[in-house]
Amino acid sequence: MLKIDIGIVGYGVVGNGTAKILEEKKELIKDKSGVEINLKKVFTRNWNKEFPFSLKEDQKAKSLEELLEDEDIKIIVELTGGIDFPYELLTKAIEKGKHIVTANKALLAEKGKDIFLKAEEKNIRIGFEAAVAGGIPIIRALREGLVANNIEKIYGILNGTTNYILTSMFKEGKDFQTALEEAKELGYAEADPTLDINGVDAGHKIAILASLSFGGFLNFSKIHIEGIENINLLDVELAKELGYTLKLLAIAKNQNGEAEVRVHPTFLPSDHPLAKVEGVFNAVMVEGDSVGETMFYGKGAGSLPTASAVVSDIVDIAKSISLGIGREIEITSMNWKHKDINLKKVSDFYTRYYLRFTVPDITGILAKIANVFAKYNISIAAVLQKETVLRYTQTENDKLVPLVILTHTASENNLQKAVKEIEDNKFTYEKTVLIRIEHEER
Repeated sequence: MLKIDIGIVGYGVVGNGTAKILEEKKELIKDKSGVEINLKKVFTRNWNKEFPFSLKEDQKAKSLEELLEDEDIKIIVELTGGIDFPYELLTKAIEKGKHIVTANKALLAEKGKDIFLKAEEKNIRIGFEAAVAGGIPIIRALREGLVANNIEKIYGILNGTTNYILTSMFKEGKDFQTALEEAKELGYAEADPTLDINGVDAGHKIAILASLSFGGFLNFSKIHIEGIENINLLDVELAKELGYTLKLLAIAKNQNGEAEVRVHPTFLPSDHPLAKVEGVFNAVMVEGDSVGETMFYGKGAGSLPTASAVVSDIVDIAKSISLGIGREIEITSMNWKHKDINLKKVSDFYTRYYLRFTVPDITGILAKIANVFAKYNISIAAVLQKETVLRYTQTENDKLVPLVILTHTASENNLQKAVKEIEDNKFTYEKTVLIRIEHEER
């Protein structure tokens, strides 16, 4: 039985979990895979603190060179986070002929094209199952299980922090700030949760899924991303009355050779499978032209779930090494092509919309807004006007109330023009709340 030596760089939450699985389940992995995985060296910048899983002293590397210069180490596992340092590390590892496993979604989303092309030149494999949705095997499903499909649509709840916050708002009536603070106390949100709540984390993940599914590379900076930091509890409650649930949804669609990739708060019908994904759980719904709709659900983060995905890549590459299989097999199964994917502009999106206007409680306002919508060929699907007083203007008699309009499918370009005209004409007294709806009309 072949023994494969590996080295890990980064010994945080996922690094600890990976080492724990590799050491404690060594025999199980050997029995199931037919290869022996030997954790030879781990490098971290500070060995002086306590770690949940302790290593032997001879496994603790004092420098990166101990891993990079060791010819017996065939796989480098990068679990550091960030972009600049891991990019330099992976570049050096590839030059040294070492295969790569990484959980770094930011690195792959923003530098993936360069990394994969370098790896191809050197016949190096890269495993990145843990970069998207933690323990959910979505990368392998797209790469292998759905290989007979043209992937047409992907909808993903890809960030557990935001999903926990929105679930708390929807089910318990908590405002955004209260739900966020609770998520921090429970360890579901980082001390600085910016990349979670502003949508960038989910953006990195959908960029990887879209590239993999649509067979090319895309420019991450051109993906439309909105977060949940401005979500108001009022909109969650009003939409609930209309039968919708709010999620931070990552969306990728492949239409006539052009991709639509976006992340933003999205209303889903409350009976939609993704609307029922609650708390810190993740889910990905994939639609292929042969299989139809499939859904993958599970823990999207955490030490052991993510480490499980890391170990699956280690074993997969180790088995390939034992069989003498190189990068040429990997690039075929992943459907990477040497092309850039064209991304739609935001103005070219077509979807449905939820709009909340803050209007005076007088007759004729709805008619004025409807006239503007008609001018821009926007069809109204439903209207909800509440007596709830948001505030008063000059006098106690001048009440401002919420007016909610749901549209049929409309052009984003036309919708934005209509909203601007409504605001310029002061039909509404505050900035219009606009939230997109994913609800296909039959």
